[in-house]
Amino acid sequence: MRGSKTEAKAADWEAGLTAGPAAQDSGRPKLLIVDDDAGPRNSLKIIFHDDYEVFTAASGEEALEIIKQHTINAAILDIRMSGMSGIDLLGQIRTQDPDVAVIMLTAYETVETARQALRLGACDYLTKPFDLLTMRAAVAKAVERNRCARRFRANEEALKQIQSQLHEYQVREEMARKQGEIYSMVLHDINNPLTVISGLAVMANERLRRLQVPYTPDLSSVREDLSQIEQQVFKCLEVSRRYLGFARRRPGETPVVNVNRVLEDLRTLLRPNPLLEGHELLLEPPPMEIFALINGTDLIQILLNLVINALQATDMPHQVRIAAQLIQQPVPPALMQEANHACFACRLAFHNQPPLVELRVADNGPGIATVPIKRIFEAYYTTKQAGKGTGLGLTIVQHLLEQAHGGLRVESQPGLGTTFTLWIPAR
Repeated sequence: MRGSKTEAKAADWEAGLTAGPAAQDSGRPKLLIVDDDAGPRNSLKIIFHDDYEVFTAASGEEALEIIKQHTINAAILDIRMSGMSGIDLLGQIRTQDPDVAVIMLTAYETVETARQALRLGACDYLTKPFDLLTMRAAVAKAVERNRCARRFRANEEALKQIQSQLHEYQVREEMARKQGEIYSMVLHDINNPLTVISGLAVMANERLRRLQVPYTPDLSSVREDLSQIEQQVFKCLEVSRRYLGFARRRPGETPVVNVNRVLEDLRTLLRPNPLLEGHELLLEPPPMEIFALINGTDLIQILLNLVINALQATDMPHQVRIAAQLIQQPVPPALMQEANHACFACRLAFHNQPPLVELRVADNGPGIATVPIKRIFEAYYTTKQAGKGTGLGLTIVQHLLEQAHGGLRVESQPGLGTTFTLWIPAR
């Protein structure tokens, strides 16, 4: 009779607490009690109701559903339950929310179950019948352990965010510096035809001054000079307008660039570069004009980084080849697999939907000895000698390609050279 009254009282508590304010988020620590026996389950609920927001479950499946819906701080699990055991439930909780501090409770203590529980990360192991003070102390310790774990994880996430923001800032700074270098090179190459224009203009004026008759052989030469002046002026205006157009593109506007023209500009930009001395640069533009969905300045920056890296691969004379083509099929999955001497970057951002512009930058230098090769995309990682690289060039290449939803594969064998293959969505 006495037992019946106790169970009835516990049942009343359970019904009232489930429907009442305690079912809502009270801001108190959340305690989960899992036991297929209603007596111990409800008794523990009564004991801890004043200090914790208590949830109860009669099975492992019910407990996992509660953990999905609520951020549980601590849990008391009975080891022997019908269906999913407490040990099995502990393993599932570790997978679902590793920060939940778990206390194992059993009436059948064995050394093996205790070892298994502790091995799976239980913070305490108590036997039935339990001492009330010991149980309260164990739950308080478990809640504090959970708070420390969550605080540590939050601080770890905050640190990762700060590191990510710092890395993004450093990449942007380096990109801005590289952008400035590109514009400086463009202005340098614009200055070349301007110098020609100036010289030809002086010569033309001098010849015109010397003319004594309406028509002389010199007049034909003057006209040729003036024609060259016109061509050089046109070239100067064309290049400057093209790059100003890239810079003035409105945010949200889909960029489109003529790949053939970018390769020709690349040739112009690299022609005066001292890195070319002693090496051979081969450009193989596609036979017909193709257009990539990427900002033109970004594409030149990508290619410049890759070509300069290839030229700096060794001081020994070697060849760097750049080729482009339009492909009408997706990149095969086999090319997107990683290996010791090959890896694929920008996998998550890559839109592998044809048509695609395929660009290859290949050299027959010494190759990359780094294993795994994907380390070359880590910020500040460089295989160059001190003072010859910042370790951000390939990070910038990856960042710009991700913005354009492009893909990048690198394959290198020591002694056989390196090939970077880019795929960019085409118009």
